[in-house]
Amino acid sequence: MRRNLWLIAAVLLIGLWAWSQHSARTPVATSASDSAPQREQTGPVGNDTARVDDTRGDAYPAFLPREAHDVLRRIAAGGPFDHRQDGSTFQNRENRLPKQPRGYYREYTVETPGSDDRGARRIVTGGDPPREYFYSDDHYRSFRRFDLAEGASR
Repeated sequence: MRRNLWLIAAVLLIGLWAWSQHSARTPVATSASDSAPQREQTGPVGNDTARVDDTRGDAYPAFLPREAHDVLRRIAAGGPFDHRQDGSTFQNRENRLPKQPRGYYREYTVETPGSDDRGARRIVTGGDPPREYFYSDDHYRSFRRFDLAEGASR
């Protein structure tokens, strides 16, 4: 009897592990009412590229946090970066960005004030030098594409 209980527990644990691995790879569909107000997009990036808000005279899109401005300047200068992972290949495993060859996308950490680790905010660039820019504030679950104004990275 005791042996059967261990066997059942082991099978349940393996099943839960397999289910969690599958769930992590499968995008979850969310409705507009489930999304936080600041997120305009979940899932794959569409064609709606955020442009710089010229009415504010700001060189960066309004949705980017201030910490992202410094990261964009460092990207344009080729570094230095605060985290060893910055500049590494973003693999786009969830296919939320347009399909490109491996090595096309690079990821960079956007500091989160008060966080003890890298936090969830990232900028992902496409191309070398970067031609495309994407921002995620939820660790790659959603992205917002944006363009930089001329001279914005300086």
